[in-house]
Amino acid sequence: MSTATTPLVSVLIPAFNHERFVQRCLDSVLEDPYPAKELMIIDDGSTDRTAARIADWVAIHCMDIQIEYVRRENRGIAATMNELAARANGEFLRPGSSDDYLLPGGLEAQVRYLLAHPDKGAVIGDSIVVDQNDHKTHDSGMRLLHGNKRLYQSDDGIRRAIISHWAIGGPVALMRRTALDTVERWSEGLRIEDWDLFLRLAASDALGFIDVSVCAYRIHGGNLSRTRHLGTRIGNLAESRQVALRRARLFDEPYKTLLRAQSHYIDAKIAFLQHQPWPLAWHLWVYLWLTMRCSRRLPFAHRGAEAA
Repeated sequence: MSTATTPLVSVLIPAFNHERFVQRCLDSVLEDPYPAKELMIIDDGSTDRTAARIADWVAIHCMDIQIEYVRRENRGIAATMNELAARANGEFLRPGSSDDYLLPGGLEAQVRYLLAHPDKGAVIGDSIVVDQNDHKTHDSGMRLLHGNKRLYQSDDGIRRAIISHWAIGGPVALMRRTALDTVERWSEGLRIEDWDLFLRLAASDALGFIDVSVCAYRIHGGNLSRTRHLGTRIGNLAESRQVALRRARLFDEPYKTLLRAQSHYIDAKIAFLQHQPWPLAWHLWVYLWLTMRCSRRLPFAHRGAEAA
């Protein structure tokens, strides 16, 4: 890829209370050899030393890469991502996270895919999984969360994977700015903002996939998706159910019904956490019935991929 024709990538880092990890995140942006990039950072009201660590890093590296850094009060992840996207100048946007980090070569691999596939608005890759000490614990975030990656080899498979097996380990997407504008960016007020966004992209067949590890996904005690706090888990699940019902209208059959089935599966999880056996049994029965109805209308190859 020649430097003269290399499109600008804006790396977007929302930072919140990750003083231990944020320097590794920022270092990784410099370590990726992709030549045309800028770094946009917002500290979303951190109460630890995250903001100070970012400021120190920016003071050292401000001549190495174009950087914009904003520190402000807490507004939440979706509002922060929308502000970062609005401030960015790149043709492509690379959302990140202040506790994860990029892997060298990932930006170029994803840019090459989008340049070769003008019909796609975003491309997702895989990740490696690391612990709080940067020790690798798994070679594939997708395999860890889902078991296999075969569903991601087709548009129909991607739709099914995003609906039923949300298995995106870490910030692994590169997006066209135009595609993000088309789906109205991140929905503010949601904690499950990533699933909501990817459902909207999948509904329009805008998602592609490359089997390349593009980031390191860090699992530690502060991951929102891995919390053990009962009230938070139930709240996240209830929000996921609302997202599933709201976005079902964007899909044609059988994927609309599959998303309705997923809402019942989420309700079953809530009933389990609340020790309600009869609602648990009811929602599982409806989930299985709707899933069987869908399976008869799905391509055979995708049913086989799921079973693999």
